[in-house]
Amino acid sequence: MVRAARTAKSDKGERTGGTGKGAAAGKVAAAGRGAGTARPVRPRGAAGTAGRAPGHRPAAPSCGSGSGSGSRGGRGSGTGAGGTRPARWLPKRRTLLLVLALLVPLCGFGLWALYGSSWLRAENVSVGGTRVLSEKDVTRAAAVPLGDPLISIDKGAVRERVRRALPRVRDVTVERSWPHDISLTVTERRPELVMESAGKYVEVDVDGVRFATVGKPPKGVPVLVLQGGSRPAQEHFSDTRLRREAARVAAALPEPVRRATRVVRVRSYDDITLELTGKRTVGWGSSERAEAKATALTALMKAAEDATHFDVSAPSAPAASDS
Repeated sequence: MVRAARTAKSDKGERTGGTGKGAAAGKVAAAGRGAGTARPVRPRGAAGTAGRAPGHRPAAPSCGSGSGSGSRGGRGSGTGAGGTRPARWLPKRRTLLLVLALLVPLCGFGLWALYGSSWLRAENVSVGGTRVLSEKDVTRAAAVPLGDPLISIDKGAVRERVRRALPRVRDVTVERSWPHDISLTVTERRPELVMESAGKYVEVDVDGVRFATVGKPPKGVPVLVLQGGSRPAQEHFSDTRLRREAARVAAALPEPVRRATRVVRVRSYDDITLELTGKRTVGWGSSERAEAKATALTALMKAAEDATHFDVSAPSAPAASDS
């Protein structure tokens, strides 16, 4: 009886233990199946890239990807689908608009100050460089429109008005002197010779230009006499050309000789004679080689003080005589 009871109890315990072990085994199997079907987690950082081949670059995430890593990668790299950085033009456009917003009123104010305000208008005319002319003569000839904006004064027109109204003026420089002045600097023609005409004298400058008529010749200025030469010479050389050649000779004379010269007589282009005080004459020839001729004449007059005629038409072989 006792043995039969123990046998039955033992059989019951084995059935119970087998059932528990089977349940545990079932749980373990279920856990194994669950682990086998779960999505593996991609490693991050250095450990995640250790197994990649050299030169391998990860594919760019698709535009429709909603993963957190894809969103962070898009913001961090700043590249589009093609691998290029998108243009950031919005800040530049805002800067450009700001600059334009500042420049437009500044330009408008500048134009108003130059043309519309009373701050920069022509109010005074100053004249310099005159010798014979008066400042009033130059100012009247310039006819600067006082009261007009200084920027609008036509300097070229002022210059031409002065030269046209005053032949004595060789050149004039016109400058704006801000904020209210126009400055005129005049260069007058200097008479190298004078030509007698009807009891008066016409002044001739170094270019042979006749620019003014005076009642008596300026002191120390020789008289020009154009003496008719041969007909061929008259056809090839006009009076203007002969006046210019004579004026160039007069301008090249040494100062002592110039002070002693009374007449410059021109027969042709290469036949110019000087008539000095003391009934002395100088055969100059043409206006060419003027410096060499002046040097030769100075030395010749010192070497032959009693001579009355000097010839430097060939400066390398000057000559002096008593007749």
